[in-house]
Amino acid sequence: MAIHVTTNDQKTTFCIETKNALYQMQADGYGVLKHLWYGAKTDCDMSYLLDYPDVGFSGNIYEAENQRTYSLDTLPLEYAGAGIGDYRISAIDVVHADGSKALDLRYKNYEIRKGKYAITGLPAVYATEDEAETLRIVLKDTATGIEVILLYGVLADLDLITRCAEIRNIGETPAILTKAASLCLDIPHGDWEWVHFYGRHTMERQIERLPLLHGIQESSSVRGTSSHQQNPTVLLCKPDCTETMGECIGAAFVYSGSFQTQIECDQLGQIRLVMGIHPELFRWTLYPGEVFTTPEVMLSYSNTGLETLSHQFHKIIREHVCRGKYQLAERPILINNWEATYFDFNTEKILHIAQEASRLGVDMLVLDDGWFGKRDGDVSGLGDWFVNEDKLVGGLGNLVEKIKAMGLQFGIWFEPEMVSEDSNLYRSHPDWAIRIPGRNPNRSRFQLLLDMTNPDVIDYLYQVMSDILSSADISYVKWDMNRSICDWYTATLSPERQGEMPHRYMLGLYDLLDRLTNAFPDVLFEGCSGGGGRFDAGMLYYCPQIWCSDDTDAYERTKIQYGTSFFYPISTVGSHVSIVPNHQTGRITPIESRAVTAMAGSFGYELDLNVLTHGEKEEVKKQIAQFKAYGSLIHNGKYYRLTNPMTDKEAIWSFVSKDASEVLVQGMLFHTEPNMVRHMVCLRGLSPKKKYQLSGTEMVYTGAALMNGGILLPKAWGDYTPVSMYLTEIV
Repeated sequence: MAIHVTTNDQKTTFCIETKNALYQMQADGYGVLKHLWYGAKTDCDMSYLLDYPDVGFSGNIYEAENQRTYSLDTLPLEYAGAGIGDYRISAIDVVHADGSKALDLRYKNYEIRKGKYAITGLPAVYATEDEAETLRIVLKDTATGIEVILLYGVLADLDLITRCAEIRNIGETPAILTKAASLCLDIPHGDWEWVHFYGRHTMERQIERLPLLHGIQESSSVRGTSSHQQNPTVLLCKPDCTETMGECIGAAFVYSGSFQTQIECDQLGQIRLVMGIHPELFRWTLYPGEVFTTPEVMLSYSNTGLETLSHQFHKIIREHVCRGKYQLAERPILINNWEATYFDFNTEKILHIAQEASRLGVDMLVLDDGWFGKRDGDVSGLGDWFVNEDKLVGGLGNLVEKIKAMGLQFGIWFEPEMVSEDSNLYRSHPDWAIRIPGRNPNRSRFQLLLDMTNPDVIDYLYQVMSDILSSADISYVKWDMNRSICDWYTATLSPERQGEMPHRYMLGLYDLLDRLTNAFPDVLFEGCSGGGGRFDAGMLYYCPQIWCSDDTDAYERTKIQYGTSFFYPISTVGSHVSIVPNHQTGRITPIESRAVTAMAGSFGYELDLNVLTHGEKEEVKKQIAQFKAYGSLIHNGKYYRLTNPMTDKEAIWSFVSKDASEVLVQGMLFHTEPNMVRHMVCLRGLSPKKKYQLSGTEMVYTGAALMNGGILLPKAWGDYTPVSMYLTEIV
């Protein structure tokens, strides 16, 4: 078993052992659940490390009497309540019926179950009974009827522990949760740095690594989505941690709404990490007998560097978060018409694009925004999910059949959560839009949001989307979401419960996604929020790939995809070749470089193939053939970051098969330097004694040579030189 519990008269010690890590906590004689250790296996009770002085102005629990070294303000706690003398950031805040806010949680009991817990209405890691165990630890407030059940899902072979909390009101009066974090992790010892992934629209998941300051540092979103600006993931690293050595801890929130990650370095240099729903947009009334369950956090540890940690998260997300037909399947190579036509298209234009796409070997055409309602620009039509037959003469079914006759599958774009004021839906149901009575609503992209807490809205969207998906042979849905959320108010909740709306919005969204993905299991759903504004594990539970960014510039994409790769597997990354000059930056890059960058994901095109030269079209044929040849290796192999494009002169990565018999090295040399030796990069993940031949040459190398001496990259010629090198084992 992965979970071991030892008990004596004074304490109960919980040990969670995964393949390479130990997670340990202890309920002491006062019932305080202390966190002891998360790190390498030690085969030891780690409580010996907790040796504290009498720290001035850090008070003591009543039961400890004059034992002044025992303080909740200094001890590492497993789930920290507010208002009881621990002045660090809390994991949970409750307002009781009498107006008080203290929550003093003490150990009550525990239970171990086979299999992994599930969370009703929320995405979560899943596993069979043979793959996982669940530990339930019950804590109870000393003075009220509030219980907190800490849930630990353990996938030992994958070095994964998941965390969430059930908060129960077993008392006789209501209580109000004002904060309910999913993870509280105290690290008593060590020097740590933190890594977060910041950005903006068209520049998501830029990586920043910083020493921890004394005090509180935070990455968060109050935008109603996980956001372009911060990602709901975090790394803690020892200062000497690199890709291939050193200790690091990763945490990823399985949630797509507003979140908060706070890290506090306290007065003693100890670290507390708290992650969960952002409390600024959270207030939940818990009546007697009711339960609130937080979303979960995935937690993993490595003492062999960031590369190992990434591989652990990649495997977890691919095999235990993503679901359905396309969970592990290779994805169709698609052409999206957006940058080719924007809103200005008709049946003839789309068929013209499809015809050339078919000739060049593309698998699917995706019809983007503008096919429905009165939608000739971005100021009208959202919510009217019926076909505009002025554009698509003969209807959607006619178009799809003609595209299918060319040998192509068909996909379509929706933005279900949005409504335009100039729409039949809004004119019929203005009350379905989110707005505060007496205030003008905030517009973004000149659109409003539908109230996803309203069951009538969910039922409407399910029906109209089902009607479209049933009306023709549709194989793919791009699910877009093009604004942040504010003006939080819903007529579905009483005034005192309005603070529940942001989380209930997410529950409504997840309900709709669950209904549609179950009703249409053969449809590939791709998430999108202006590109990567909702790129998180919560969405990946329903959509096995997400459009990585609206920035299709190949150079910028190397940085965006680099940051994305620390937690998210390559198969989840939507990435396409677009036209030059690029529509976001104006940069001109070779079509070969654009393709190499887009191949580090689910490959496709975002342009009008008809405007390419004959030479470019021949190159497209080669690219498609290459991706089909390498697709399994790219999606199923291990991914290695061989350089850092944020600081280095090149962006180079590789994919290595599970048996280390083949490796694909790809990337880009940013700028040509005259009179300079060729760039070199050391590979990783190969078998030292195997021999590898470079495709298209007679060159043969040992794995040891490639990993220690490296391989010479192509000679740069012009800026943004592509790199694509395939090596296979020879016997």
